[in-house]
Amino acid sequence: MIEKTCILVKPDGVNKKVVGKVLDRLESEGFNLLSLKMIYPDKELIESFYSVHKGKFFYESFIQFMVSGPIIATAWQGENAIVRTRKIIGSTDCQKAEPGTLRKLYGTDTRENLVHGSDSVESANREISIMFKTTELSRI
Repeated sequence: MIEKTCILVKPDGVNKKVVGKVLDRLESEGFNLLSLKMIYPDKELIESFYSVHKGKFFYESFIQFMVSGPIIATAWQGENAIVRTRKIIGSTDCQKAEPGTLRKLYGTDTRENLVHGSDSVESANREISIMFKTTELSRI
């Protein structure tokens, strides 16, 4: 099934200068890049994006991390995009991620773990709508 997914390169990925490696990996795996932009997110945007985690022990420090620098927001499309991109990304805990996954290669820990990837079709639709304006969405 052809799906869309939202992939964010987090501040640590931008700081490590591996954005190109992330994009290249996803393109080389056959995904089509639909939209891309660099943003300096404010707290309101990130709280909206990660609202499903509100109240969890890591939430406040994670929000602070996500607004600490620029992020790269992307939307991708491909066959079984959500499951396949999450496999390429790897485990949330970089130390436990499979060899060759993006998080194993470039992540630091469970918070500074390089990228975010949508976990369901519903999440992807919600996340893409948050990161990309309606006028941008009409094209993807």
